Amino acid sequence: MENPGEQLLTAREIDTKIHRLAYEILERHPREKFVLVGLHRRGVPLAQRLAKVLEEERTGVGTGMLDVTLHRDDPRAATFSPDFGRTELPHDLAGALVILVDDVLFTGRTIRAAISALFEYGRPGRIELAVLVDRGCRELPIQPDYCGLKRHIGPDSYLRVSLRELDGHDGLFIMPVKSGDHPPGTQA
Repeated sequence: MENPGEQLLTAREIDTKIHRLAYEILERHPREKFVLVGLHRRGVPLAQRLAKVLEEERTGVGTGMLDVTLHRDDPRAATFSPDFGRTELPHDLAGALVILVDDVLFTGRTIRAAISALFEYGRPGRIELAVLVDRGCRELPIQPDYCGLKRHIGPDSYLRVSLRELDGHDGLFIMPVKSGDHPPGTQA
């Protein structure tokens, strides 16, 4: 059995973070329309959960999903997921407020790729970023507008986000990087 690592967030705490993110978005945009765009893989269910909470307060929250694989600048991203190519957006993004949603913000490279990918579907009026966890160690000048947890994680560890939609349960864990191993998932 795999070592689950040190647990940072329980299922209940993840749910609380999602609710807090939703209410921060509502506070900043009480009447403005926006679309939540989840980044594959774990950003998609997070965006859907955020939309569900937001729809308790307002109707018509648009959601979409974005695959950034072809826009990445790192060679390891060339491995294709089963969801490769699945980009679904609710409407033309020209002039829209788009809130990108991802699980972990690390180097900033995934977000840079997401911004490049978005421009293929129109020029948004504004782009904001919501993440469950900001682990620090940025390589690009990208910061989240909404953040559930900020926790500096050094290069000797990685974060494993488990979500019930993909993994059967919710949790956030710090996992040690074993010598020579490449941590699973992207944390950029």
